[in-house]
Amino acid sequence: MISDTGNITQITQQFQFLQQAERDFQQSFFERASKIDLPADQPICHQGTECTHLALVISGSARVYKLSENGREITLYRIGPGESCILTASCIMNGEPFPAYAVSEEPIEAVLISTADVIRWTDQTPAWRNYLFNLISSRLSEVIGIVEEIAFRRVDRRLAGHLIQLGKQSGARIESTHQMIASDLGTSREVVSRILKDLEQQQMISTARGVINICDEQRLIEKSRENHYERPQAPDP
Repeated sequence: MISDTGNITQITQQFQFLQQAERDFQQSFFERASKIDLPADQPICHQGTECTHLALVISGSARVYKLSENGREITLYRIGPGESCILTASCIMNGEPFPAYAVSEEPIEAVLISTADVIRWTDQTPAWRNYLFNLISSRLSEVIGIVEEIAFRRVDRRLAGHLIQLGKQSGARIESTHQMIASDLGTSREVVSRILKDLEQQQMISTARGVINICDEQRLIEKSRENHYERPQAPDP
């Protein structure tokens, strides 16, 4: 149960579906929900585990990823404030185990909703149902985009584009390790290190331990757009 007025106000402001829902649902939501706090780098879910609750993130962020047999990671998506995990929601609806891994990247505040309440509210409450379905729709498009990038786009182009996106969030100085970037792109740390060295030799970036500085954003953008997709040729008839 969440009864603190400050928490209720914060959560209501963060999740629009609560503002749109009827008062009876709002009351039931806070009576049934609980609040948790997680430190950074805390494992949240492991592949194959049962999903017993759905977490709605109030603050902080989590990363959901797949892990190959040889230990290589590929980031599927991140979960930020106002969001939830679509894989968890899907597993709850279908009664299936979690198919990936999840870890907190920053300290997280979250609301926990039980499996029974997730299912019941999806059946009975349009505001809650629309929140989940809209989240699933947007995340599905994002994951499809990742699959297409991995399948059809060269790693050096993807890395250049990834640096541009990181730069939009943090500015020209990007604090990230080679391994973190490799996990986001679904490749190896060695490949990332080699490409970053090439970009540095071309004076598009400069690097230091745990830091990448964008020196020539325009050339980096042009690099990311070269031969944007390399789709396989159709076989000869």
